[in-house]
Amino acid sequence: MARIPLPSPDEMTPEQRRVHDAVVAGPRGVVIGPLRAVIHSPELAERWSALGEVLRYRTSLPKKLSELAIIVTGRHWTSQVEWHVHARAAAEAGLSPEAIEAIRLGRVPVFTDPDEAAIHDFTRQLLREGEVATESYRRVEMRFGAKGVVELTALIGYYTMVCFALNAHEIPLPDGVAAPLRRLEGAEHEPSAQPSRRSVDAAE
Repeated sequence: MARIPLPSPDEMTPEQRRVHDAVVAGPRGVVIGPLRAVIHSPELAERWSALGEVLRYRTSLPKKLSELAIIVTGRHWTSQVEWHVHARAAAEAGLSPEAIEAIRLGRVPVFTDPDEAAIHDFTRQLLREGEVATESYRRVEMRFGAKGVVELTALIGYYTMVCFALNAHEIPLPDGVAAPLRRLEGAEHEPSAQPSRRSVDAAE
């Protein structure tokens, strides 16, 4: 059960209902996740939703790589709802089941795609250190340009905010869904991933 009321449309104020209906009419099609709590502040919810739509649906990054960054973020913050939603989205976007499971367990996947390794390293470093090594930064920038590296950074920050809202307000998983994540100890976090030599050679 959530820590705060999660109003149904019939229980909302006119301003909350206006924001709710706008979200439903957009690409999400439904008010779920953190917006169920954030709707208590309609102006914040409206701006939150608009930013989220840009970062989830309209960046220059391929969907598979965006979803990879999102699940790494969800795993880092042990956000059960975020993982439940986006692990499925990552699989649908083409990320391998083996990579998804490794991330769920707090392990570094064995990537054969250097783009996946670059996004994973960048995301993991930014979350763990609050900064990104120059080499990791340049790998993303060289592949996706200044626009891509700016969007990736914003995506990680936005989904950190999403995870904080989900965790702080204890937004529940759907009925009957078991928590997919356990909290990781520091020793279980492994060094950054690197693509195999073969995949690097293939990309050059």
